[in-house]
Amino acid sequence: MMLGIRAIRTFDTARPWRRIAVVLTLAAAVLSAFGWGSVFGADRATREEALEAAYPGARFQAERVFLTKDEMRRAALESGQEIPSALIAHYRVTRDGQPIGRAYIDTHVVRTKKESLLICLDESGHVKRIEVTAFLEPPEYRASRPFYDQYNGRALDSELNLNRAIRPIAGATLTARAANQAVRRVLAIDQVLQARNSGAER
Repeated sequence: MMLGIRAIRTFDTARPWRRIAVVLTLAAAVLSAFGWGSVFGADRATREEALEAAYPGARFQAERVFLTKDEMRRAALESGQEIPSALIAHYRVTRDGQPIGRAYIDTHVVRTKKESLLICLDESGHVKRIEVTAFLEPPEYRASRPFYDQYNGRALDSELNLNRAIRPIAGATLTARAANQAVRRVLAIDQVLQARNSGAER
């Protein structure tokens, strides 16, 4: 039995989210027509759309996990980043009943406003895909798709840093830095949780 976890819900993206996606697309078009899309982040992927893009045909179980103080300390040490909260929101991903990955939500401040990333991992704990689900800074500070694609297939190591394995973005240095910190934080948290799960199964 795993301690410190509250399961929220399990859902299949194949049905209700298609209808919701249509509504959101129409809403985004209206907002864009009035020039409001960048304010509300209407052109960003919804969380469910991002999950479906990363794991087609999969099922997702949303959970809230509470890290212990020791787990927070270890994750901070491994990532080189502060772990701001013991509460971690993530999804367990399965297909045909078999685990195929995990996805984490990391919300952080870029300059003065927030960005939310959905950081998707494969079952081995490598980055599979990163999606921006909210970006409240001005649009010129957004990172491009190729920037986030640099993380695909990467694990947590000393090379996972700007100006090493990851090329920075001209004119959006703070966005790149915040994203890199988020990826390192998520990978370290995932390692800690996987170690917890391995211990529980023994």
